[in-house]
Amino acid sequence: MTVSIEKVRCIATAPAGIRLVIVKVETTEPGLFGLGCATFTQRPLAVIEAVEQYLDPFVRGRNVDEIEDIFQSSYVSSYWRQGPVLNNALSGVDQALWDIKGKRAGMPVYDLIGGKCRMAAPVYMHASGRDFAEVTDSARKLMEQGLRHVRMQVEVPGQATYGTSSDLKTHSEIDSPTNPHNVFEPADYARLAPKLFEHARKELGDEVELLHDIHERVPPAMAVQLSKDLEPFRLFFVEDALPPEEINHFRRLREASHTPIAMGELFTNVNEYLPLISERLIDFIRVHISDIGGFSMARKIAALCEFFAVRTAWHGPGDTSPIGHAANLALDLATPNFGIQEFTPFNQATLDVFPGCPELRDGMLWSNGEPGWGMDLNEDLAAKFPYPDHPYNGAWPAIRKRDGSLVRP
Repeated sequence: MTVSIEKVRCIATAPAGIRLVIVKVETTEPGLFGLGCATFTQRPLAVIEAVEQYLDPFVRGRNVDEIEDIFQSSYVSSYWRQGPVLNNALSGVDQALWDIKGKRAGMPVYDLIGGKCRMAAPVYMHASGRDFAEVTDSARKLMEQGLRHVRMQVEVPGQATYGTSSDLKTHSEIDSPTNPHNVFEPADYARLAPKLFEHARKELGDEVELLHDIHERVPPAMAVQLSKDLEPFRLFFVEDALPPEEINHFRRLREASHTPIAMGELFTNVNEYLPLISERLIDFIRVHISDIGGFSMARKIAALCEFFAVRTAWHGPGDTSPIGHAANLALDLATPNFGIQEFTPFNQATLDVFPGCPELRDGMLWSNGEPGWGMDLNEDLAAKFPYPDHPYNGAWPAIRKRDGSLVRP
């Protein structure tokens, strides 16, 4: 009996104060539905519009088993493609169809794509602080929980430093370089970061794997020098040294430094990551799965990476929904060339809204083994956590140098 798509709609919720977009694909089989992550937290309303006004009428009536063809036809239905809004919309539908496929088969998604290569996925989490001592104290607490991989970020005094409590979370009332809450000087940061890891190795020893996120905030030449300066401290990897617009500089980075490189958070287009993989210019791919189009695209990337000795490290911050984390985990468990998984713990409200969340235990993420993603969504409870107010409706805040020029991520 053919089961068809009856309706596609979005659930907008923010149980942790972060704007999440969940796509629900309802089917002609009573009680059968799928959930997918379409979270683009800086433009969530645009994604919702793309899903409900364009993809819903386009895919209604389609056979839920035809995941690949639905993905391909939806992908070209906008004619112009490979932008984050449309990719996230595609991801929501794509992931939901994989959820349905697993439920119909009575299998978790990782079994549909070959089965487990490991029992659980080791994760890294974030240690940060105002000074070196605070960062290492934070790292010790994570190590006491069983984590063996820790990302470390320290505040540049008086500056909006990425990954720390000083980083700008909302727009200042006046977007001005004189506002101390949105000033960041790349050179100050690049001088400080190696000193953090010198301190960390002395305090934490050599057994813990240390990671660091540059977050595309420095010029290419400075990124190359920073990567070289970090070599003595044997990092597991350095994240996102360069923005997508500067990917040609990865050749210089690879030639100049032996520090392992992870890249991909901002990628949305296959032509951004394909040369880095095929030319072996990175060691880890860390794209955000919903931003590249969903689970179907991510499993193709993982398979490609295997042949070039590139490992996976999917993006997993707080603006990855629990459904997105479940999709990450399915790939982690079934991918031979898995490297590490970024993870942000769920608060209690999130656990209540999304029953069946992956569980963090012994420094690893565990699946519950239930069919599909193994998760549900309490829509009544989700409605009690609306999007928070924001002066620019979730837009990424501007960070500037002292002279007023913009600092990218």
